[in-house]
This record gives sequence, C-alpha cells and structure tokens, in this order.
Amino acid sequence: QVQLVESGGGLVQAGGSLRLSCSASGIIFSISRMGWYRQAPGKVRELVATITSSGSTTYADSVKGRFTISRDNAKKAVYLQMNSLKPEDTAVYYCNAWIETNGYWGQGTQVTVSS
Repeated sequence: QVQLVESGGGLVQAGGSLRLSCSASGIIFSISRMGWYRQAPGKVRELVATITSSGSTTYADSVKGRFTISRDNAKKAVYLQMNSLKPEDTAVYYCNAWIETNGYWGQGTQVTVSS
C-alpha cells in the first residue's frame, strides 16, 4: 500500500523559515509529478508548488521567490523550503504525488506563522 508521510511543519514567526519533507513508501515503480498544496481554515485547497520527475517546477504566484520545491528520486521524497514566511502562509500543507497512474495525498502537516 502506497503512503505519503509528511514532516517538518510547526510554529514560526513571520520572516522565518521551515522545510517540509514528504516520503513515499510501498511498492512503487515510478513517480511522475510531486507537489505541495495547502488549505487554510475556511478556504479551498490550493496549489503551492509542483515538480516533475525531470525537475521542472511550477509555483503559485503568492510563493514565488520565497518557496523552493525539490525532490530526491532515489529516496522517493519531495521537499519544500519555505523562507520569508508570512502569516498568510498559515495552513495545513499536503504532499501530493502521482504514482503509476494514481494520485496520492499525505495526511497534512500544520504550518503556523505568527505575526
């Protein structure tokens, strides 16, 4: 059974940094796109960043220049380095991965940015 497990969330002051990690486990032959999404209270889940198996990236306009997505294909892992955090970045962050032909979600990790 495929699972995605996230880590690295927490409480940080505005202007600070956090690094999120997500690892895939189970019987996996290939992972295409991986990404991070977030959902703030009362809002819909939104895309933060994605990365393909070849390393092409996309970012939401709100995080461009502050967040960096990367992946380690050998470890089946994806990371999100978040710098210059703002209170509006507060949300539950979810890892997403397309494995074979199915999409999977992690359980989510809370990121809280205090002003």
